[in-house]
Amino acid sequence: QLDLVESGGGLVQSGGSLRLSCAISGSTVENYAIGWFRQAPGKEREGVSCINDGDGSMTNYAPSVQGRFTISRDNANNMVTLDMNSLKPEDTAVYYCAREWYPYSVVCSLSDGRYDFWGQGTQVTVSS
Repeated sequence: QLDLVESGGGLVQSGGSLRLSCAISGSTVENYAIGWFRQAPGKEREGVSCINDGDGSMTNYAPSVQGRFTISRDNANNMVTLDMNSLKPEDTAVYYCAREWYPYSVVCSLSDGRYDFWGQGTQVTVSS
């Protein structure tokens, strides 16, 4: 059974930084894209960033986080990291990592319908 566990969330002031980690166990995920999503209270879940399989040479970002967030992967340790800089109050949400359901995707998707295994989420709160 594949298991994804997010960590690194917390409370930070506007303009601050956080690093989220997604630890994956139960299966090798080198052949799958991994995505980060977030859901704020009263809002739908949205795709934040994703990284393709293998060396993670292709990444994708939502326009709202482009230039501020950086995704990376460490296949040897089954870990995917999301570095978040210049955080804004509107970044406040529960952040989830997930595995894309189809292996060897050329370009990862920010659509949550394409992801099958999800973590429990980690809360990120940015104060103004």
